Formats: sequence, C-alpha cells, structure tokens
Amino acid sequence: MRSPKHKTHTPSSKSERDTNATTASSTFFDIYGPEARADVVFKTPDADSTLNLQDVQGLVTWVLAEGFMPSWVFIKNKPLIPKVVMLYVPGLDAALYMSQSKILSGLKEVCGNPRAVLALSCVSDRMQTIDALLTCKTKRKRNEVDSALKKHDQTSEQGPCSGGSKNPLSMEVLKDLPFPITYYTLTAKELEDNGYFHDQPGFVSTLPAPSGCCPYEILALDCEMCVTSEGFELTRISLVDVKGQVVLDKLVKPSNSITDYNTRYSGITPEMLNGVTTGLKDVQEDFLKLVYKETILVGHSLENDLLALKISHDLVIDTAVLYKHPRGASYKTALRVLTRRFLSREIQDSRNGHDSIEDARAAMELAMLKIKQGPEFGSPPSFMRKKLLTVLNDCGKTSSFIDDISIVKRYTSVSSHAFPVASDDEALSKAKKEVKNDKVHFVWTQFSELNSYFKKQADDTDKLNTRLAEMLSLLTCNKKSTTSKGIKFSVTSELKDILTCIDTRIRSLYHELPTNAMLIICTGHGDTAIVHRLRKMLKEQIEPTTTVSREKLVKVLEEFQAQAEVL
Repeated sequence: MRSPKHKTHTPSSKSERDTNATTASSTFFDIYGPEARADVVFKTPDADSTLNLQDVQGLVTWVLAEGFMPSWVFIKNKPLIPKVVMLYVPGLDAALYMSQSKILSGLKEVCGNPRAVLALSCVSDRMQTIDALLTCKTKRKRNEVDSALKKHDQTSEQGPCSGGSKNPLSMEVLKDLPFPITYYTLTAKELEDNGYFHDQPGFVSTLPAPSGCCPYEILALDCEMCVTSEGFELTRISLVDVKGQVVLDKLVKPSNSITDYNTRYSGITPEMLNGVTTGLKDVQEDFLKLVYKETILVGHSLENDLLALKISHDLVIDTAVLYKHPRGASYKTALRVLTRRFLSREIQDSRNGHDSIEDARAAMELAMLKIKQGPEFGSPPSFMRKKLLTVLNDCGKTSSFIDDISIVKRYTSVSSHAFPVASDDEALSKAKKEVKNDKVHFVWTQFSELNSYFKKQADDTDKLNTRLAEMLSLLTCNKKSTTSKGIKFSVTSELKDILTCIDTRIRSLYHELPTNAMLIICTGHGDTAIVHRLRKMLKEQIEPTTTVSREKLVKVLEEFQAQAEVL
C-alpha cells in the first residue's frame, strides 16, 4: 500500500472563504486557523506488527465515519479533511515498484515511501482483496440479532414456494437489499475452484440476449442423471423462476445405453423414459432460449448440472458455496440439510428418489433468503457485513464509485454515485471530476491496465515459457551466487509504457485534489495471473512446452507467488 497523502496547497483567503462560510470546512478553518493543515504521522511500527486490509479500511472510517482511531497512524487536524480518495492499482507489487522507481517517480513524490500490508493469499482472486477493502464486518447489536432470527423464523413458517401461490421472497419484495444480487454470484476463481468447466470440447455457451428481448433475471436449475456405458448422462432437466413456477421440465433420453437408472437418487425409472425421444441437443436448444448470458442461474453444486447439460455459463449462484460449511471450503452442506435448517421442511425424503423441481425450488428459496438477509445470514449471528459505502452513507457522507460495471453493481449503495467505466483513461477523467465535487466525501476508482497486461502475458504460451525460463535461470544463478541480491526481472518496453501511464495518471489525479484531501493508493497483489496459470497447469498435470520439470515448475511457482504477495 502506498502511504496516504494530503494535498498541501495554500487554502483560499479569508475573504474568499466568507462566501461559503456555512460549510463545515470553513467552520473548521475558523477554529483551527487559516494556515492549519491536516497531516498524516506514521507511528514507528513494532517489530512484529503488520498492517492488513482492514487497517486500510479502518483509516477511511476513522476519517469519514464513526470508526476507531488507528493505532498505526496519527491524523493531525482530522476535521479539516474534506474527502478521501482511494485508488486501487492491482499488479504493482513491491519488487516491481522498487525496481522501476525512476519510472514511478510521480507515485513516490505523491505518496512517499510505501507501507507494507499483509495481503490475502494471492491464490485468491482480486475480488477478495476488493471485498476486504469495500465491505465492513460489524458487530450486531443484540436487538439486531433478535430481529434477524425472528425474520428467519417467520420466513421458514411461510413454507415452500409453489407455482400456484405468491412466493413471499419474490423479486417484487427484494428492495433495499444489503448487497445487490450480483454480489452473490461466483467469481472467476470460485468457478474454477468448484469445477465449473468452460470452453470444453462439445460444450455450448449461453449467449447475450437479443436486442429488445427481456430475459429472465434469475432462474434455478436442477438436473437428474442416470449411469450409462459412458458415465453419468442427463435424464431430466428442470428450471423454475423466482416464484417457484416451472419454466422448463423435460425428460431426456441419454445417447448411450443405460446401465443404472440411479432411481434412489434420480427418481428416474425405466417406465418414465419409455417413448422419450428428446435428446441432449434438444434440451440445450430449449435451455438457451430461456437462459441468456445475463441470466443468473441458481442451483446446488451447479457444476454437475451444467456438466451434464454440456453448457458453459458464468453467472452462477451456488448454494453449496453460498452457505459456508463450518469445516471449511473443501466441505459442502447437502441441499436437504440446508432446506431443513433454513426453510424448515424436508426434501429428498422419498424412497422414489429426488424431484428436480423440488430441489430447484429449494435452491431458489435458499438463495433468495441469503440475498434478502445479507452475506452473513446462516453464519454465527454476532457479526454482520455491510458495504463500506453504506457505512459512510449512514454517517451522512456521499460517495462516488468509479470502476468496471461488474464491480460497480457489486459494491455501490443506493445513495452513492455510480460511474461504470471501461478504461483507465475514462476512470481518471471521472475521478478528476468527482474529486472536485464539494458534495462528495469518498471517491473510489481503479487503474487496471497493469493487471490486464499480466493476464494477457499469462495467457500467451510463448511469453509464459519465456517467463518460466527467465525465472528458472534467475533462481539457478541466485543459488550459485554467494551474495544474494534477490530476484530481478527484465522489464519489457510495453510494461515500461504501462508503468509510465500509471505514473502520469496518478500525478494528474493528485493535482486535482482539493486542499487537505487524503489520497490512499492500494496496490493489491502483484502478478497473480501467472500464479493462477501455473497452479492450473500443475493441478491438471499440463506439461509446459519447455523442458521444465514438474519439480522445477513448483519452485518457480513458489517464487512467483511469494513475490506477488508482497504489497
């Protein structure tokens, strides 16, 4: 993390300020004097102390809201600070910053020496870092705990949703949500970790909705499978909408001969499939007419259903992931257990096997319950999670949020100003405008060009092999050398150009800041793209086209990961 920095321009004269004497800033200048400045004084850290992302967030809530005073920094004349600007620059790790300090001279001039922050493991994706910065874990008050439990009990007593009755958790009543629905969809890393396949041979992908079409916003899916000579194959597909009404329910004839109808689980019998001519391609066509790329698909361990359908879809809410297992991410709670606990009813208790419509409805209700109550629902009730922008708004502070549209949807609050952007130049332009807005107290934006560059490099096989060979050579030389000077990389001209642009943008943003504004630059992880690519290669036992052995590949991965995790 780069150090917080305050703008130190000379404030306007007394006569100029008299024209706006009713503002809080003028009041504070009257108290502190016209020459007063806000300042940041870092305290000498203890030998075993480290900062984390919550400390960075805590600095924001201390300055703008009702947070606790940080132990690692002293804010002099805090009331003079009119706004906080937080800039996220993923990809800029400590090694790259130190080695390219000449190119990044503007960054150093603006923020001084960086402060190290204990990062989340870079095995996680960047969304978890953003989540740590932009969501607050707060302790519930006793009456809030009782209220949440009461709401849960009332919801459970209302019983299952059905096609003939209005579902109390339907979209019409999902107003004033703690977090938007898209917050609960799996990230790219979560999709990968949970076995969701993409771009596989024989798979088809959902498509964008045609112009003028009004696609379903959210549907729940459940499939049943039988065992054939080629493994598990689809025998039934069910889709229900948010009210529990059946949108699609069809039996499917497998392509290969059935060896086990799996009736005790699938509910499928030989009699049910007699005369069925619908094949996999037929239901794929039906599915793709209902589920578009923009449709959120809900299910329990949905990777199995999509695998049976041979369909790729990115927008997924998986209730097996949504409701955390107490023993950790490697465990998943069964749908029938979640339904009994949170919906107070039994499913999958028939000797005739599962019912895909019943399971789809249960998954939809569980998802809607979590969405309505918030991310911490189903966890120990003493804590709750709130968006940082909501916390600031509760204290009367207005925020402007400038980022990619998917992140904007995930973290903005109802009262904040949302600005979806598609490039760093557009983000800079919007940010420069918002920092000059006297009515805005917090501005968030991200410069993602560096992170995008690393992703492109990791996806290029030739460039990846060059990086591997370079790292292996450096490790070998470093091992032979009697004086360790650390690992240094050659930097391409393209990377230097990107760093130069980042430095220029930071200078430009800084010069637009009003007097006494606080600028916090958080760099996130370094090159995590290559870490994820190498981990995937090792997991899937993909051999690099170079002569690098698996043992050496592990060593190279360890070095890349260690470097990327130094913020």
